[in-house]
Amino acid sequence: MEQVSARVAALAPSATMAMNQASRELKEKGIDVINLTVGEPDFFTPDHIKESAKKAIDENNSFYPPAAGIAELRKAVSAKFKRENNLDFTPEQIVVSAGAKNSLANAMLALINKDDEVIVPSPYWVTYTELVTLCEGKNIIIRGTYENNFKVTPDQIEEVITPKTKAILLCSPSNPSGSVYSKAELAAIVKVLEKHPHVFIISDEIYEHINFTGKHESIAQFDSVKERCIIINGVSKAYAMTGYRIGYLGAPLWLSKAIIKLQGQLLTGPTTMMQVCATTALNADQACVKDMLAAFTRRKDLIIDLIREIPNVEVQVPEGAFYVFPRMTHFYGKSFNGKVINNSDDLCLYLLEEGHIGTVSGDAFGEPDCIRISFATSDDNIVEAMKRMKNALAKLS
Repeated sequence: MEQVSARVAALAPSATMAMNQASRELKEKGIDVINLTVGEPDFFTPDHIKESAKKAIDENNSFYPPAAGIAELRKAVSAKFKRENNLDFTPEQIVVSAGAKNSLANAMLALINKDDEVIVPSPYWVTYTELVTLCEGKNIIIRGTYENNFKVTPDQIEEVITPKTKAILLCSPSNPSGSVYSKAELAAIVKVLEKHPHVFIISDEIYEHINFTGKHESIAQFDSVKERCIIINGVSKAYAMTGYRIGYLGAPLWLSKAIIKLQGQLLTGPTTMMQVCATTALNADQACVKDMLAAFTRRKDLIIDLIREIPNVEVQVPEGAFYVFPRMTHFYGKSFNGKVINNSDDLCLYLLEEGHIGTVSGDAFGEPDCIRISFATSDDNIVEAMKRMKNALAKLS
């Protein structure tokens, strides 16, 4: 007899993982699919980080780690926050987890109570709303418009704050839209939040180093709200270390202690050897980060040029991350060979089956007008994928 818990039954499966799996299954059947679904750099982990993994094994870093993370890594994260963001998080305020997703989940489980309201600007990463649901909180969605580059305004935020509001979830650079909040835009949001001291700020900054604007701005830099900020980050995107599963957060000390208690029961801690590698990544020369940013910048320019050659596809230039999020509403209601495109789900399935390219429906991100396309792949793949997209879309009428 199946008796899945209500909390798990309420969760939706990850749309990005579902489309990734569908792309893989077609590929396994011998079909040449270009998979643009996943948020994963296609680079290999830099050699100096891989060498530290080998050394960590040889030096027998194979015992249980502290629940908060090894001391060396917590110090490295604290130093990174100060060096790169001018943020003062002591090592005691840092908690290391199995990826930024794990860090985000820990923060929300330690903070959100049943029926607490969490403001989630859309488009949002698919996991945000599901974690609020898991915490038995209430998602309060506010929509960032295409015309405003998918950013929400201070007025939109103020409009939905109530006494039940516990937190707002921000992501800059954004997955899926690639939008980046400037210092001035964050300052305007802070002006609103200053009037509501009961509202915490959870800021997902995992794409910090894939930023085409020249400088990352963290909302925790503002003194008036810094004691309410939880900053989520990790090594996956910047250092091409997705499989190492190391994320971290900086939070008020009382909350960090609560998260450590929680993690001690759920995880103990992420793999010790991988924490050594993450320490190396943060402390070593950062040339590899700049090299990967240069490649992503080139790919961003390439895919934007190619998409703009496709009739009736509208696209904003991403300011960060490695996604484009084009508006595709022109194709809704059109059909080919009896298949009608009613929404972004239908369109992504059509592009997979007819064009053999994997993309992700905007519905999963709270923005049904769009689809997400990752350009974390080779230039050749980008060129061929956009050629396939152009040809597939041209068949719709």
